[in-house]
Amino acid sequence: MEKMAIEGELSICRAEELKRELLPLYETGRELEIDLSGVTEMDGAGLQLMVAMKIEAIARDVRLSFTGHSAAVMEVLDLADLVGFFGDPVLITRQ
Repeated sequence: MEKMAIEGELSICRAEELKRELLPLYETGRELEIDLSGVTEMDGAGLQLMVAMKIEAIARDVRLSFTGHSAAVMEVLDLADLVGFFGDPVLITRQ
């Protein structure tokens, strides 16, 4: 299993950079895990990147899971009502 953590912004400012880092992971294995616990800010471009990664994983028959959803990630996923789309277990914490 290939693992990667995203730290800092998952936003338009870093979307292209992150895409270049993440795409090669599809070539290395059948399972990918992306840790989102270090994401401090997320916007629509970050959400688009997550959706595109999930669609690419399905097309390549790769199991992709996002873990450690930070508060910033959960806020955007909740707003877009897409928590269920990814099918990942999400830990709900009290704020």
